[in-house]
Amino acid sequence: MKKFSLSTWILFLLPSIAGVILFMIPLPTSDGFKIPIALFGSILSSWLEPIVHWIALATMLIAASGSVVFLFKPKENTFFNNLFKVTLFWTVTRVVGAVFAVLIIFQIGPEVVWNENTGGMLLSPDGLVSFLFTIFLFAGLLLPLLLNFGLLEFFGTMMVKIMRPLFKLPGRSAVDALTSWVGDGTIGVLLTSRQYEEGYYTKKEAAIIGSTFSVVSITFCIVVIEQVGLANYFIPYYLTVLLCGIVLAFIMPRIYPLAGKSETHIDGRPLDLDAEKYPENYNAFTHGLEKALNTADRNRSVTKFFSDGVKNVIDMYIGVAPVVLAFGTIALMLAQYTSVFAILGKPFEPLLMLFGIPEAAAAAQTMVVGFADMFLPSILGGSIDSEMTRFFIATMSVTQLIYMSEVGGLLLGSKIPVNFKDLLVIFLLRTLISFPIIALVAHLLF
Repeated sequence: MKKFSLSTWILFLLPSIAGVILFMIPLPTSDGFKIPIALFGSILSSWLEPIVHWIALATMLIAASGSVVFLFKPKENTFFNNLFKVTLFWTVTRVVGAVFAVLIIFQIGPEVVWNENTGGMLLSPDGLVSFLFTIFLFAGLLLPLLLNFGLLEFFGTMMVKIMRPLFKLPGRSAVDALTSWVGDGTIGVLLTSRQYEEGYYTKKEAAIIGSTFSVVSITFCIVVIEQVGLANYFIPYYLTVLLCGIVLAFIMPRIYPLAGKSETHIDGRPLDLDAEKYPENYNAFTHGLEKALNTADRNRSVTKFFSDGVKNVIDMYIGVAPVVLAFGTIALMLAQYTSVFAILGKPFEPLLMLFGIPEAAAAAQTMVVGFADMFLPSILGGSIDSEMTRFFIATMSVTQLIYMSEVGGLLLGSKIPVNFKDLLVIFLLRTLISFPIIALVAHLLF
């Protein structure tokens, strides 16, 4: 292994340790455990509560108008062209997001769009979209701590012999997975999207990571199990979530639709497994360490660090927030004011009865309503008498993973190559595969 200067070692160690602490180490707070990034977001969100929705509105209007203007401009490789030059479908989506933002904030037009159960839930001063604006700020600015100073190269080289055979993923994806599980699924999606755009993941790898490992945080799991009145079952509940997550992470990359995704990078390069092998006279540790130090040595510019961070933030604000609001509001309107999810849930009723889950008729609609929002199943299931059924619903709602008001909307807003149909199929497959596992655990517990 070649020698590196003390400054290079410091450049690798200090930012990487800071990144791990900020994105992966949960701290106790009055609202449960939170990673520092999420804690900063919550604090800033409370400070900006009177104006954050106005900031969101301004951003949505800029995203929509900019996309309409650039729709008629030629494609160029500039930051603003890449930011605003999107397809007609995504231009319409951004316009819909902007229209919804106006209706919600001024409470005009149809109440079904802006009341507290639909758009109002997302764009209230303490709603999801408002919170995303603060979390995006810190996550975007500080994401280079994880990306630019060798942490991913170091852990990635050592984890490749686990991640590649088990989950068909490069070793560096272990950091994405850990960030999601411990921290927050939204940050995991952003981390995955950024690495895909920079050419580290193939289309297939990015789709697998984004739709398989971007799970909800431990804190939200606590909120869900408390919502259904079973807080004393948290440990078996969370162990069941982990078990389902691992089984799904093993199966999903091997079946449709993820198995059919292209093994090429965003720039057209094919997957090169030889690049993951380490040279003669190296082991996983020394090769990973050398790659990490080389990466740190190339990223000495403070200007580039902040420039990358600011671009991350702007990209998330313009590209992701309008999509989350547009798709999230539509999904919540369908859940609250139509029988779509009740009808779609009907086929699950005989399956619930087959596995001996009590109150199957009441539980059936919760099987699909989670596609709209992750919290809806536990809200609807909280009134069910059977503890076994409430446990089943709470566990299923977390393992389903694809929620249009959060992770689903973020995936669609990113450049990760998944579409709406992919996400719907993934959601249903995750539900069906998890079904017997959760049912078995529920019968063992109750």
